[in-house]
Amino acid sequence: MEYLQKEPRGQLTLYTTCLNDMVGYDNTVRAIDRFVDSLEMEKLGFAPLPAQGRPPYNPADLLKLYIYGYMNRMRSSRRLELECARNIELIWLLGNLRPDHNTIARFRKDNPKAIKRVFRASVEIARNHDLIGAVLIAGDSTKLRAQNSKKKNYNHKKVARHLEYIDKKIEEHRQALALADGDNEREQEAERQIDKHRARREEYREIQQRLDRDTTTDNPQLSTSDPDSRHQITRGTITEVCYTAQTTVDAQHKLLVDYKVTNENDKKAMGGMLRRAKSILRTNSFTALYDKGYHTGSEFKTAHDLGINTLTAIPAIGRKSHTRHRTPPTMPRISTTTT
Repeated sequence: MEYLQKEPRGQLTLYTTCLNDMVGYDNTVRAIDRFVDSLEMEKLGFAPLPAQGRPPYNPADLLKLYIYGYMNRMRSSRRLELECARNIELIWLLGNLRPDHNTIARFRKDNPKAIKRVFRASVEIARNHDLIGAVLIAGDSTKLRAQNSKKKNYNHKKVARHLEYIDKKIEEHRQALALADGDNEREQEAERQIDKHRARREEYREIQQRLDRDTTTDNPQLSTSDPDSRHQITRGTITEVCYTAQTTVDAQHKLLVDYKVTNENDKKAMGGMLRRAKSILRTNSFTALYDKGYHTGSEFKTAHDLGINTLTAIPAIGRKSHTRHRTPPTMPRISTTTT
């Protein structure tokens, strides 16, 4: 059977096209290129790169690479470095520049606030093109699991349990040492175990002192490998050491208008979300929707003070309360804050 023949790899070829012709005019990379070129990088707060040695990369080019990676689910700096050498869209977007993964990682690390301002700029453009209605918005959150394990997350109760267990084990080994009765091998093993548990007790004492110094919350936590993460309930009785990403979406075209990553649950988040939404949309004439996790009296007061209509689901009532105060099935269980 005859097959299509491949072109010999050693054959010289004269290309009659340029790099610009290799990317379609409706390709999204052209929108990325136009969008970044319209930004004032210094005004947004991008840190200037050092001028020592070879010339640095333009922050605008690195931002284009970052946005492309975000849109195509490429978060790894090494993956982006690899794509710069083989992806025709990135070759066009960066003009054949090939930054290494360290440069890409440093750019993201050094410019978190500036990158967030870029997101705000994209929301402003969508607003100017009437893509955001600012009539109805909805807020919700998602939990992002941290690198910190549950074993490496501590609070006062957990540390107290560990110290109690260690004291108990030390006492057991002391009794074993007293009963060794001249057996050198048993005495050495008991002393070794006592020294080991004493060292662990000192570690937990230090953790306890660090928790005592934290006066920002009533129930302080300490995550040793991911300090900003917190132990939270993710669903029902399931818990994880994680972060909470709070997001606000406009109803007209389902566009994201605001986000914030925190280490707290939804209980005290609604007020801040409404403040940011009012600042971004430059109006308070919209209605905001939230689920039962945001049902908090102080947050309703914030919504009232901001003059924003808010609809929030009411948390489920316990069985005893439900039997005493039965709600008719035709009544919607929604809390409202109106002005």
